[in-house]
Amino acid sequence: MSIGAVPGTGPATGPLSVVRKATRKTFEDLPTDRTLVMGVLNVTDNSFSDGGENFDAGKAIDHGLRMHYAGADIIDIGGESTAPGTEEVSVADEQARILPVVEALVKAGVYVSVDTRHTETARAALEYGEVMINDVSGVNHEADMPQLIAETGARYIVMHNRGNSKTMDGLAEYDNLVSEVVAETQQVIDTFLAAGVKKEQLIVDPGLGFSKTAEHNWQLLKHLTEFEKLGYPVLIGASRKRFLGTLLAEHNTEAMEPRQRDHATAAITALVAQEGAWCVRVHSVVSNLDAVKTVAARQAAE
Repeated sequence: MSIGAVPGTGPATGPLSVVRKATRKTFEDLPTDRTLVMGVLNVTDNSFSDGGENFDAGKAIDHGLRMHYAGADIIDIGGESTAPGTEEVSVADEQARILPVVEALVKAGVYVSVDTRHTETARAALEYGEVMINDVSGVNHEADMPQLIAETGARYIVMHNRGNSKTMDGLAEYDNLVSEVVAETQQVIDTFLAAGVKKEQLIVDPGLGFSKTAEHNWQLLKHLTEFEKLGYPVLIGASRKRFLGTLLAEHNTEAMEPRQRDHATAAITALVAQEGAWCVRVHSVVSNLDAVKTVAARQAAE
């Protein structure tokens, strides 16, 4: 099937212009001997990290395949920027952006994660096969999302967050950051378990940058073991985030641009892999895959 045949895309060019049907990868097929690498695929026109270069579905599919062939274990597809201050996208627009990409990548044998806050979009994506749902809503998830996850048996990422893109920065106030974030994450977990979701379906994410200051992010990274004590795989999404741009800024000038934060991202990947993180969500696949393989080799040495 050519990319051009996917609804909503134009003629395709380049070495990855043909998406061949392949054996569909499942969660059980993912590596277990190292931290996994999840490649970020933003099908948006206002992504903070890439400026919307994959907004066209054909380009998005090409980029997703390139990350897959570069070694990404999971491709996380999102149609709505959740950076602070961004406007929300309607469910209809979100689906028009991502569903052709989800369909093409699943058919190509890619293990897909769908970055969505909406039950309706998650349900539509699951029609294409086994996909993971990555929901950044946190404590404000849609009321019918737990039931969908219970009914379908889909893997679901519970990410800590308060509010939405317009309000979360104003909600970054904690008396005891780590214990409160862990407790609020457990609260969301309990809601899903009560709906019939099985423990093995869930993954947790501390939500770096979501209702967190830069200092909060560093504290959570330092206390990663507190999230591991919850008893679920832990996903870390630090890639290119603004707290890294602030860290790398020289002489108190403006923060480094997103693409200039990849070396710092790989450093964090190595650190959290050493701490036992299940997966890292990143924009640059190769450097972070190198990092997790290096850590795994060191840990395997006798």
